[in-house]
Amino acid sequence: MTFLAVVEGDADGWRIDRDALTDAIRVRWSEVEIDSMHRSEVRSLIWQFKTENGPGEAYLHEDGACLYMDVWEEDAIWLAIVFRRLTPRHLDLVFCDEGYTFDVRLRAGTTEAELTDLVNAAG
Repeated sequence: MTFLAVVEGDADGWRIDRDALTDAIRVRWSEVEIDSMHRSEVRSLIWQFKTENGPGEAYLHEDGACLYMDVWEEDAIWLAIVFRRLTPRHLDLVFCDEGYTFDVRLRAGTTEAELTDLVNAAG
C-alpha cells in the first residue's frame, strides 16, 4: 500500500531537506539504496530499504513537499512523523493512503502512537 505525507495548501517555496531526511531514514534502516535520478514528477529521489516486513521504498515529489511511502503502515507512520519533524510548524501536513480511505492532519509534535490512533479512528 502507498501512503503519503503531504503539505496541504501552499508550501511557500519550502522543500524538505533531502540530506536530513536521508540521515533519518538511515537511522531506522542502515542499508539504504538511494536513487537520485529524476524519474518523474513524483519520483525525484528514491530510498529503497529492507524492513522487518520486507522491502520498502519511499520517494519524494520533485516539489519536496510530498513523501510517498510504499511500506507497511507502521513504517509509513514512522516516516510520516520524521517528515513532520523536518517540516516547519506553520505548514499543515496530512497523512493519508493512496486511496484516501483515511486522511488525518499531522500536527507538529505528534507521536507515532498518537498518529496510529488517529489512523485507526479515521479508517
